[in-house]
Amino acid sequence: MFDGLLAFGHSIASFLTPESLFWVALSTLVGLVIGALPGLTATMGLTLMTTMTLKLESNLALLILICTYVGAIYGGSRSAILLNIPGTPASAAACLDGHQLARKGLAGQAMGIATSGSVLGTLIGMLFLAWFTPILGEMALKFGAYEFFWLALFGVVISGTLTGDDPLKGWIAGVAGLFVAGIGQEAQFAYERFTFGNRDLAGGFGLVPALVGAFGLAELLVSIKDRQAPVAINPFDSVIPRLADILSHWKTIVRSGCIGTFVGIIPGVGEDVAAWSSYAAAKRASREPEKFGQGSIDGLMAAETGDNAAVPGAVIPVLTLAIPGSAPAAVLLAAMLIHGVRPGPLIMVEAPQFVYDVVAMMMFATLGILFYGLTLTRFMIRVLQVPKTIIVPIILVLCTIGTFALAGRLFDVYVMVGFGLLGFVLRQFNYPMAPLVLGIVLGDLLEKNLRRGLVLSEGDLTPFVTRPISAVLCAVIVLVVLFRFEWMRRLARRVLRRGAQA
Repeated sequence: MFDGLLAFGHSIASFLTPESLFWVALSTLVGLVIGALPGLTATMGLTLMTTMTLKLESNLALLILICTYVGAIYGGSRSAILLNIPGTPASAAACLDGHQLARKGLAGQAMGIATSGSVLGTLIGMLFLAWFTPILGEMALKFGAYEFFWLALFGVVISGTLTGDDPLKGWIAGVAGLFVAGIGQEAQFAYERFTFGNRDLAGGFGLVPALVGAFGLAELLVSIKDRQAPVAINPFDSVIPRLADILSHWKTIVRSGCIGTFVGIIPGVGEDVAAWSSYAAAKRASREPEKFGQGSIDGLMAAETGDNAAVPGAVIPVLTLAIPGSAPAAVLLAAMLIHGVRPGPLIMVEAPQFVYDVVAMMMFATLGILFYGLTLTRFMIRVLQVPKTIIVPIILVLCTIGTFALAGRLFDVYVMVGFGLLGFVLRQFNYPMAPLVLGIVLGDLLEKNLRRGLVLSEGDLTPFVTRPISAVLCAVIVLVVLFRFEWMRRLARRVLRRGAQA
């Protein structure tokens, strides 16, 4: 314990130089801007920054990349709260309550709460990264193809219960997302499905174009249709949340931080699933679940704490197993290899100091988002006062440019427009967008692991329900579905009442 603290102190001291602090400030700001702009993801930001840091010393280059990573995941909540457009997939859950608070004139409070959750979530993830890296890395190895299949299905089922009053509509939207994820060439034999001979469809629908369309363009169309009045910003709306307000949500913070870190550790899941899982847990534990989606501070805190805790969580398997926990972490792993760092099971033997260097990098990135979150918020909430005749065309152009910039394909722009129109129509019938997008996110994970599991078991389905973790996940999914129906809740209450009488 003492040796670890000493090594951590040495890491902090090594970064307390003018050059390092300058790069912390600059790279965190760059990450925040990348995360806030619709269509620009943390993965893209890290990829671009990796090419710009090839000539730098390894620790300084990785400091820049980690600050960009943390800043981008945090920055997505800015546009999510102000415009109801998630800057990154991880911030989609923040739209549900963050934008509702902004519509009520509480944009400053919402952004302050999001900043607090992001900072505390990253700090919780840092503790796990520093103290439990070997243990949590070993836990991730216990998840095989069978467990990943149920985990992906669990994400879709949970997302269907989070928004709206009718879970059936949420599940329909989630299944539709899984169907959309299946369009294009399948992974094993490149067989084309539902492409109708179109070469663009053979590559499938990109996540970012679908996300920007379903959330961004659909939101613009709804805004134009409803002719909403400009938001009045409360002059007494505090950007800096009171300590008492933060402490009142300590259970949500701790729970979401632990969930986010654990989800981040699981390879291939990512920050978006961490946000939704944390949000679902907070809603189930809340005494006022009906407020979720209507401007719940607890919901916003859970989402932002969960997705930011997943960032250090995703780095844990990178360091201990050389397996990325998310897409941005995969870029970070490649950058480590480029700069001569050999992550893997032997890193605590060969380069134990580097682990504490990464923890220190996370801490400086956290201080960066705290500084920018409290100093730039009053400037950013002025976006709400811009007339819609000005801001709608600007946002539409940004969405189009961000979508086209991903791969330089006009087809991605068509996808964005298509999902925007689909999202607009579905919103008119009260179908939620979040399960649709999450279904697209998890569709690839679900299909690949279903195939892999069937290959490993030679077509036998029993391992999907007999392995301990698989059996638990399967049982949880069944219970979640059943208990969303009133007749099942009545039956459960009747059984419990008879048990108490006996």
